[in-house]
Amino acid sequence: MDPKRLKTDQEAVTRRMADFNNQTGNVYETVATLAKRADQIGLELKQELNNKIEEFSGASDNIEEIFENREQIEIARHYERLPKPSLIAVQEYLDGATYYRNPHKDTREEL
Repeated sequence: MDPKRLKTDQEAVTRRMADFNNQTGNVYETVATLAKRADQIGLELKQELNNKIEEFSGASDNIEEIFENREQIEIARHYERLPKPSLIAVQEYLDGATYYRNPHKDTREEL
């Protein structure tokens, strides 16, 4: 799922706790899962932004060229307008797009 195309809120909103018990049965596990997913999303977005910014860097850049590069500024503004990774992770979870597996519970069930 592409986080940039996911329709989610741009700011934090109050949620019902009951919505977060479906998959795990435990709110704390759900929060840990959401935190890990938000970290993944944040890293993906950061790597993508860094790759796009690297296209503009050159060995002979002077200070004037760096400050006047409009395309680079537009790319940065685009990423600033995206929802925060934690909001994207919550929306993915509520849409059922997040895969969750607890290896500790799986091993207990096998015994």
